[in-house]
Amino acid sequence: MPGTVRLDVDGPVAVITNDNPDKHNAFDDEMDLRLFEVLGELRGRPDVRAIVWRGEGKSFSSGRDVGALGGADAGLSHHELMRRGHRGIQQLFDLDAPVIVAVQGWAIGASFQRALLCDIRIAAEGARFMLPEVGHGVIPDTGGVARLFQICGHGVAADMVLTGRAMPAAEALAHGVVSRVVPADVLDETAMEMAAKVAAAPAVTVKMARRVLDHLALPAVRASMAEELIAQTFISRSDDMAELRAARAEDRPPLYSGS
Repeated sequence: MPGTVRLDVDGPVAVITNDNPDKHNAFDDEMDLRLFEVLGELRGRPDVRAIVWRGEGKSFSSGRDVGALGGADAGLSHHELMRRGHRGIQQLFDLDAPVIVAVQGWAIGASFQRALLCDIRIAAEGARFMLPEVGHGVIPDTGGVARLFQICGHGVAADMVLTGRAMPAAEALAHGVVSRVVPADVLDETAMEMAAKVAAAPAVTVKMARRVLDHLALPAVRASMAEELIAQTFISRSDDMAELRAARAEDRPPLYSGS
């Protein structure tokens, strides 16, 4: 059964669910498009006052399903694919309702970055966060690095981006990447309680509070995404990327030139 992204609305609270549990909720092309469709629908739902974003099964999301590349993306250039992705996920910035992300298991790559672009993140004990892109010859390109930099500072962000190491939930809490760590069996319950509390507050007050926070954070995030678009497009056509692909095809160590 193919993965999907579900949207359920119960009164003032909406729940977005990554539903591809057999692959730890890895996103394929169709799931990306469905997520962007869901965000577009929520932009037009003033009755929704708070949003919970969660994953079915063992993980929030293991990132990109590289085995499914090329489905809905057929015919798009790398640059066009990134532009579509940026337009789609930037709809988060236009929502009136804050988004609370509940992370269990893994949050990897673009899925971790998307979680970073939301308002609040909470984690189950044992959750882990990772940005492995550099090890695959590319850079994180979904805007989350700017938010990680804002939260943790240069040193921690550089460590995660350049080494691709995993950050466990306890460390994520210590750095402020998540605001709470709870037992796995109460993760969804905790997220829903938080959403209910937000939804019970005056809507205009929540909207204005988020507006103040966004004015502090979003200019740098948008600037970073624009820079990522240029950098990733350059990387995709670089000599080093061609060498990486050739070395893997020929099962030999790569010889990089830095160009």
